[in-house]
Amino acid sequence: MSWKVAIVTVSDRCSLGEREDLTGAKLKSLLQEEGYRIIDLRIVPDERDRISEVLRELCDTVGCDLVITNGGTGVSPRDVTPEATKDVIDREIPGMAEAMRAESLRKTPYAMLSRAIVGVRGKSLIINLPGSPSGAVENFMAIRVSIPHALEKIQGDPSECSRD
Repeated sequence: MSWKVAIVTVSDRCSLGEREDLTGAKLKSLLQEEGYRIIDLRIVPDERDRISEVLRELCDTVGCDLVITNGGTGVSPRDVTPEATKDVIDREIPGMAEAMRAESLRKTPYAMLSRAIVGVRGKSLIINLPGSPSGAVENFMAIRVSIPHALEKIQGDPSECSRD
């Protein structure tokens, strides 16, 4: 199945045109290679209400199966992507976020500062990734094998999850 995906870059500087969105471009290329259909690319400032508004629109109006954010997941005062995501999700999937942090900890001790979350809104999966291109790719790759299965289940697939 060709899942409909939106990528949302959360960055004050990118939203003002002061910096090129390298992470969004890198994710777009990677996701297309993985077979996902990118239907929307957005850049928004680090503003909680604006991020939440865009996530709601992409899930409820645009009908994205998967929404991937990048940026705003750290501990800086303007890093509010996890809070904005929590404002809109119905359920959190902590295991996916934990897997991303665990993989990143193999490369940097700063990974423990990530507050990225993963959750479900309606029939959409929302994943927070870091803002750096390498961190975003690394985190995505840590959970990539579970994403199609998660999407199938979110969409209502009744089959068993057993490995037997």
